[in-house]
Amino acid sequence: MEGNADLLFGPIPSRRLGQSLGINNTLLPKACTYNCVYCQAGRTHHLGFARKAFLEPRFIYQQVAERLQQAQAQSAQIDYLSFVPDGEPTLDIRLGETLALLRTLGKPIAVFTNASLIWRPDVRADLCAADWVSLKFDAVDERSWQKIDRPSKYLQPSLIMDGALAFARQYRGTLVSETMLCAGLNDDEESLTATAEYLAQLNPAVAYIGIPTRPPLEAWAMPPDDTTLAKAFDIFSSHLPRVELIAGYPPPVFQPGNDAERNIPAILAVHPLRESEMQDLLQKYGADPTILDRLREQGIVQQVAHRGEQFWMRVR
Repeated sequence: MEGNADLLFGPIPSRRLGQSLGINNTLLPKACTYNCVYCQAGRTHHLGFARKAFLEPRFIYQQVAERLQQAQAQSAQIDYLSFVPDGEPTLDIRLGETLALLRTLGKPIAVFTNASLIWRPDVRADLCAADWVSLKFDAVDERSWQKIDRPSKYLQPSLIMDGALAFARQYRGTLVSETMLCAGLNDDEESLTATAEYLAQLNPAVAYIGIPTRPPLEAWAMPPDDTTLAKAFDIFSSHLPRVELIAGYPPPVFQPGNDAERNIPAILAVHPLRESEMQDLLQKYGADPTILDRLREQGIVQQVAHRGEQFWMRVR
């Protein structure tokens, strides 16, 4: 199966979690409940909200255990095991079983979810097994939510919001929120205020505000201007105790893996890299730069220009 090679990526630097070993548990082609205009992982091929089985939990466990052993042998640091796939991780109906197995490896576990299925009690139970959970709320008013996230039909924002509040009450780990802002879609004062007021009820440890910095799904999905970002930060800060704006790029510090030709496409499937980041990664791997030529000739990776910079991306 093609997706097996893309199951793990990294460790890569995370602004929030140190060195993170990514787990792409929903595999390619992208399966998600949303088709967000700004998504750097590309268009959703399987848009829906029914949970289903992907890879066997035991297989994921074995692959992660092997990668941790390799990292230890190479003196590579791994701070978190992070479920941050190219789609929505809670679509995996065996997520809870996988988390239970991975907990025996002794590493904290993070899950990045768009929260769209958190109205389901089984999803909330699965997420409670993680140490750190990020819930994405780009907007809570129906109009803005539809414009920016383009959800699967039958999903209802009120149901999602109620489910997230129920989760916040029962969860004992670190809960954070993330809101991605796009110009003209969800950055007006009314939408920002409604989102901030709702997030205050969740009481996240940190409320992150992000903007598209890498090539988005829709070329017209652009970040707000600086004045609007400052307004958004002020509105959020008036309702929430800790707000952080993620508006730049993380430091391009990568750790070596065991197979550059396999790992680079896996990273690019969910994390496009600027040219400088790619060169740093190749240097850390000790890889011949011609590897990129081979991957491009095979139709696996591509270069894309975005806002004056060149990015390496997985072909979608």
